[in-house]
Amino acid sequence: MSFLRRLLGRPEGDRETAPDGETESLTPDEEERAHELELARFEQERTTELMRRQQRYGDRAWTPPAQGTSKRADGEEADEA
Repeated sequence: MSFLRRLLGRPEGDRETAPDGETESLTPDEEERAHELELARFEQERTTELMRRQQRYGDRAWTPPAQGTSKRADGEEADEA
């Protein structure tokens, strides 16, 4: 976990402390959820509005129709002749 914090630019001592002075311990599920939220925030900060629109509407993009057929020029007809 500390490797990812250093990679993403968070100092290692950045974890909040509990009021009684002890560091709060998270279960593995809570740590994973916190990490996923942190990655989602990082991804949102990294992407621009144009990139988000491209990702959102990418499935609706127009693609040109396929041209020609699936037969090849030197296909079975050439072998028979």
